[in-house]
Amino acid sequence: MARRFAARPRNAPRILCAGSITHDHVYTIPETLVVGGKHRATSRFVIGGGVAANAAVAISRLGGRATLMGAVGSDEVGELVLDELRAEGIDVHRIRRLDATATPESLVIVQPDGSRTIVAHAGIDLGRLADPTLPSGELSAVLVDARWPDATRAALKSARRSGIPGVVDVDRLPADSSLLDEASHLVFSEPAMAELTGSADLDVGLRAVAKNMRAHVSVTLGERGVTWVDGDELRHLDGFPVDAVDTTGAGDVFHGAFTLALAEGASESIGFRFASATAALKCSRPRARAGIPDRATVDEFLRSHPPTVGR
Repeated sequence: MARRFAARPRNAPRILCAGSITHDHVYTIPETLVVGGKHRATSRFVIGGGVAANAAVAISRLGGRATLMGAVGSDEVGELVLDELRAEGIDVHRIRRLDATATPESLVIVQPDGSRTIVAHAGIDLGRLADPTLPSGELSAVLVDARWPDATRAALKSARRSGIPGVVDVDRLPADSSLLDEASHLVFSEPAMAELTGSADLDVGLRAVAKNMRAHVSVTLGERGVTWVDGDELRHLDGFPVDAVDTTGAGDVFHGAFTLALAEGASESIGFRFASATAALKCSRPRARAGIPDRATVDEFLRSHPPTVGR
């Protein structure tokens, strides 16, 4: 497969992404999904997916250098996934090929409003993989999705020792919450935040987590934006209004863009704005991961949308 994007400059930030890698079958339907009903898809395509893998692709398209840690099977699907990642300019040398194992696959159903329903088949349990080998050489940041506990812990500890950002995409809570202790930045989904705190009140939850964690704490709210703790205050950034056609992978893209911004030296508020713009553009485009924008497109979008950070 031909490389889709040009090689990155040697001084571009190098970011380690660790976690899930999948192969997605994406169906678009022309009406709202009805459980128990029958639907005829208007389009179908197959493309790589996975939380960490999508974030790595976003980082690469936005001008960073991404190294991906995870696992795929020894099957033909695994080779297809790796070929696609190589074409995106991603370093795949830390991805394990597991013998006699099927690569994880997902069924993704996209509805007319862009929302998606995912049915995942995890042929690989990352929780059972031990002894992760971190990449040699200097890193600028680490981004993990906590699905590979040993790699998550090792990567975050390494990031803290090196004084670089260690970001966790907390889209769901890990079985061992102590995995979050070494992070510099925790970016929660609303459900994960509510599960951790036992409170549906977002402000209460954010303050409680920030009080008990040394990391910078935030929660993403989809099209409603992102809220975070800044000292004793809560700050909020509204989402960018776009006509959403496919939200598949938007959260993964957000985390990848945010981590890249931190690696480039941006503040959290600037990083959130950059990440929100990248995710919004992705939502405005079809075909899941294929809709991730490049850096020039994001920069132009931001120039046409003045910042409005506040609470």
